[in-house]
Amino acid sequence: MRVVAALLCFLLATCTPPKTEVRETRYVFGTLVEFVIRGADEATAKHAIAAVDRDFQRMHKDWHAWKSGGELVALNEAIAQGEDRAVSPFVLPLIEQAKRFEDMSGGLFNPAIGNLVDVWGFHADEPPQGRMPDLAAVRALAAQAPSMHDLTISDGVVHSANRAVSLDFGGFAKGVAMDMAVAKLKTMGIENAIVNAGGGLSTLGDAGERMWKLGIRDPRDWGVIASVELMGGESLHTSGNYERFVEADGVRYSHILNPHSGMPVDHLVSVSVIHTDGALADAAATALTVAGPQAWTEVAKSMGIVFVMVVDKQGTVYASSEMLARVTFEPGKALKVVASEPLSQGVVLSQMRQSVSPSIR
Repeated sequence: MRVVAALLCFLLATCTPPKTEVRETRYVFGTLVEFVIRGADEATAKHAIAAVDRDFQRMHKDWHAWKSGGELVALNEAIAQGEDRAVSPFVLPLIEQAKRFEDMSGGLFNPAIGNLVDVWGFHADEPPQGRMPDLAAVRALAAQAPSMHDLTISDGVVHSANRAVSLDFGGFAKGVAMDMAVAKLKTMGIENAIVNAGGGLSTLGDAGERMWKLGIRDPRDWGVIASVELMGGESLHTSGNYERFVEADGVRYSHILNPHSGMPVDHLVSVSVIHTDGALADAAATALTVAGPQAWTEVAKSMGIVFVMVVDKQGTVYASSEMLARVTFEPGKALKVVASEPLSQGVVLSQMRQSVSPSIR
C-alpha cells in the first residue's frame, strides 16, 4: 500500500522539553499515524496507544469503501441491489454525521458519491496512472444525484431511495477517528497528546504549559508555509489536491470531486481548518476546496467554521482574519496573503461537538 505523506508537521522545538515523552508510529488508513504522549509514564502511554490502534484497525476495516469484508462495503452492495440492511452502532453515527455535514455545506460535502470516486479510479490503494475515465459515465452518475438524504433509517435499518448512492467516508472518517482517539486517550489517563494522521491532527491538553505549535505544509513543495498554535481539544485538518490525483496528457486531476458535476476541482490546492470537532473540520476542508476562491467564506459561515486558510493554484493565500491572528508565515516565503472578512460574525466560537461518536465495544 502507498504511504501518503502527512500534510501537517510538528514544530515543537520551541517548547520546553517534557520530562517524559512517548512517540510511536502505526500504519493505518493508508498513511502513517503518529502518536505523541507527554507527561505519562511509558507503560501507560504504550498501553493507551495500543488500545487506540486496535480501534483504528476496526475503523479501517468497517469504514472502508472498497475493501471486502467490511460493514460499509456490505451496505453499499445492499444499496446497489435495492435492499435494506441493518447497520451497527459503529457505522450508523457516521451516516447521521454525513447527512448533517451535507446540509451544512449546501451539498458540497457529499459522501454518497462513492461510485463517482470509483469511476475516477480512486477506489484503490495506488492512484490511477495515465488514464481518464469515461466522461459519459461520469456525467451519467452525476445526473443520478446521489445524496445522503436518499437514505432513511428506521430501527437501525438503512434504506436508499436511490441505487446510485455509494457511501465513501474518506472525506471525514479521519476526523471522526481522531476525535475518538483523543477521547479514548483521555479516559485512559492521558492528559497531553497529539494524534497525527496524514492531514488530520487532534490535540489533548498542552505542550509543556504552552499551546501546541504545529506546521502547515506548503503545497508547492515539501517545506512549511506557516506555523499555527492549537489549544488542547482543537483539531487541524488539511485537504490537499496535490497528494492523490490522476495525470493524463500532462494534466493533473484531483481526487476531490465536485458532487454536482462529478469532475475534479482544481482552483484551490489546499485548505486548512481548525475546529474543536475534528470530523466537522475534516468535512469542511473538503467542502471549502470544492467551494473555491469565490465561495469559501460563505460555505465556512454556513458550516460554523471560523479558522480557515486556503491556498490557490497560483500560490495566493486566503485566510480568515481569525486564522491570520494565529499563524506565523515562514520567513523567506514569497506569499501574497489576502485576509477575508471575520467569519465569527453570527458563529458561536465556543461551538463544541454536536455529533454522536460511534461506539467502540
